Amino acid sequence: MEHSRIAVAGSSGLIGSALVRSLTADGHEVVRLVRRPPRSKDEVRWDPEGKSVDAAGLAGCDAVVNLAGANVGSRRWTEAYKAKLRSGRVLGTAALAEAIAALKPEKRPRVFVNGSAIGYYGETGERAVDESSPAGQGFLPSLVVDWEGAAAPAQEAGVRTVFPRTGLVVARDGGAWGRLFPLFKAGLGGRMGNGRQYWSFVSLHDEVAAIRHLIDTDALTGPFNVTAPQPLTNREITEAMGRVLHRPTLFTVPAPVLRTVLGEMAGDVLGSQRVLPKRLLESGFTFAFPEIEGAVRAAAR
Repeated sequence: MEHSRIAVAGSSGLIGSALVRSLTADGHEVVRLVRRPPRSKDEVRWDPEGKSVDAAGLAGCDAVVNLAGANVGSRRWTEAYKAKLRSGRVLGTAALAEAIAALKPEKRPRVFVNGSAIGYYGETGERAVDESSPAGQGFLPSLVVDWEGAAAPAQEAGVRTVFPRTGLVVARDGGAWGRLFPLFKAGLGGRMGNGRQYWSFVSLHDEVAAIRHLIDTDALTGPFNVTAPQPLTNREITEAMGRVLHRPTLFTVPAPVLRTVLGEMAGDVLGSQRVLPKRLLESGFTFAFPEIEGAVRAAAR
């Protein structure tokens, strides 16, 4: 892709900050969406929960990438926090999609990349699913359905719209793995529950590369699972973490304890999601870290 102007919402998060570093390193101009008054010309004011965005700041951008939203795994899922998870994603997406649609056609971005999640599929057990599979049942699937649906104004305005359904990102400084690394390094790592549940992971490097692939490839539209080609069970991932970090993995966190500590969110940890990146592979994308050992080593550097 030639040097482009790309707007990023959620630029301070785990994935967003890594994406911004990658884009700027290659000479692209990044416009950050911020919730406070802008301090420089590369910032645009927005309020996702208030469904407002300074649309003029998006005019002329080649792409708009939305990665904003409260962290799903950072707190217990109280009713208030579930409402926050929903409002930030659904209302924020709607605000951006409506702002994009309101621009003059020649000023609209050529692509809207709206973050999504494999939570769409719900519990899959040992059954492998891809983008042709239906939505699951429960809070996360319903949230993701509404989240993606909120992008409709941009789609209806003729803007190519893509949904990267992200898995568990293997990273040292954030997300689920950001909490796992200190435990494993301290020799306190171990399987969760019976360990037979599938975790669909992706390295942070491949996550960013996939988003850039979706931005750059004009023929791509709709949902794309951003997960490594071979999901593994929690037991297999636990063993791999021990091998790479040279630590024992003797501990086990029983399911009842997880449910007591995490509440409803425990279902996300104990649940099984065997998700395959069928469309991403078919589009020609190549994973740099398709296996868990490489993903963990890359994150541990």
